[in-house]
Amino acid sequence: MSRIIDKGLEEQTVLLTRMGELTYETLSLAIRCYFEGKNVQAQVKEMSDVLVAMAGKVEDKTFELIARFQPVASDLRAIKSYMKISNDFARYGRYALDISSINDHLHSPKHCEWTRDYLVEMGDKVLVMVKTSIDALRKHDVNLAKTILPIEREIDRMYEDFLNKLLSQEEITNKCVAASILVTRYYERIADHAVYVCEAIVYIVTGEKISLD
Repeated sequence: MSRIIDKGLEEQTVLLTRMGELTYETLSLAIRCYFEGKNVQAQVKEMSDVLVAMAGKVEDKTFELIARFQPVASDLRAIKSYMKISNDFARYGRYALDISSINDHLHSPKHCEWTRDYLVEMGDKVLVMVKTSIDALRKHDVNLAKTILPIEREIDRMYEDFLNKLLSQEEITNKCVAASILVTRYYERIADHAVYVCEAIVYIVTGEKISLD
């Protein structure tokens, strides 16, 4: 038998799924256009602002559900986690905006020799992590959420290897160094937030607090 609160929880899930879809679209646009040297900062900012507004709606709905329906422990677990996930999605949008601003302030990666290929590969892996976190949320799939760990470890390894290689290159320009370090750092933070989303999904479904990093 369905409860009144179930409709509210379903609405939260639908809103978060829409946030996830917009999140992936925003990050994909920012990363792709960064490598193409295109200025999409205004468009990405608009999309990021929408994500922030949607996170605000999730927060408002959270307080409404708590105030109106006196949720039981399992409901509170989901409500709390949904609000946290919405904030993680909003952070995705912020990092997308940061990436889209680099061409204006520093340098297009097409002039940055070997670093471009490395960043393309790392960006592809980051987008896989983001998509995995979104799909796991949509399906409330614990097993899918846990598959994110090997990719996150690969991102961490690539980040450290990249910094070490960058330090050994004398011919690379200062602008390329600065841009590359910023992008890889944003990638690493996006990957971390994808892990946080997956940890929250496991908590929603099982009640178990785990660390996937």
